[in-house]
Amino acid sequence: MYTTTSKDGTKIAYDKSGRGPSLILVAGAFSYRKFPGQVQLANLLSEQFTVYNYDRRGRGDSGDASVYDVAHEIEDLEALIEEAGGSAYVWGLSSGAVLALQAAARGAKITKLALHEPPFIVDSAGHKPPSDFAQHVTELIAADRRADAIKYFMTQGMGAPSFVVALMRLMPGVWTKLMAVAHTLPYDAALLNGYMDGKPLPADLWRTAVMPTIILEGTESPIQLRNGAKALAGVLPNAQLRSKKGLGHTKKLNAQIIAAELNAFF
Repeated sequence: MYTTTSKDGTKIAYDKSGRGPSLILVAGAFSYRKFPGQVQLANLLSEQFTVYNYDRRGRGDSGDASVYDVAHEIEDLEALIEEAGGSAYVWGLSSGAVLALQAAARGAKITKLALHEPPFIVDSAGHKPPSDFAQHVTELIAADRRADAIKYFMTQGMGAPSFVVALMRLMPGVWTKLMAVAHTLPYDAALLNGYMDGKPLPADLWRTAVMPTIILEGTESPIQLRNGAKALAGVLPNAQLRSKKGLGHTKKLNAQIIAAELNAFF
């Protein structure tokens, strides 16, 4: 394990493996650097890249601040880029893709960008979270109702059936890992706030993110994720959409298929 220090003084933990161009992995909600799918992906990519697999703030071995700010998470990623030599390729999954995109638009030294199913809801098709989603997630965590926050985030935010959460509670190893990072769900909700309302994406919001970009989406994914990916490809200055079975992320990550796409793109 290695550590770096973000601009606000927060310690950010990461693992480093492989040789070659620097590639940073940005996880989504519930994930952290020791998440099995994340570890497998890092191992596969380390055959061609120097992979930086880190814990977003509040997760795993990384520190946290008393007050959350999206800007601090962007600074965390910028600190990792400095550790990687001052520039890097970046892959972001789900809310991690939104974080990576915001960092790119802000001017982070990202040479190529892979955005994997950012959960933008751009129309009325499929599931749409309640309008007070971010607020309610935050209230549940503030009340120390972690289990309720997990269920609410998965069912109302991600559109998962209630029985899926019930099954997870019967798997102690899985549930323990979810509970350990549940307090960071408001961070993901804050990243997504304003982008899950069923409205078209603003055409010029990320116009400064001009680096070559690939947007990955699984043909098996829910329609709202697929429509969001297509919409994003239409507004970014230099983006291509890659649709393929096995790239969906709402169930189990298919690390081999993802790694093959990233190897080809980067």
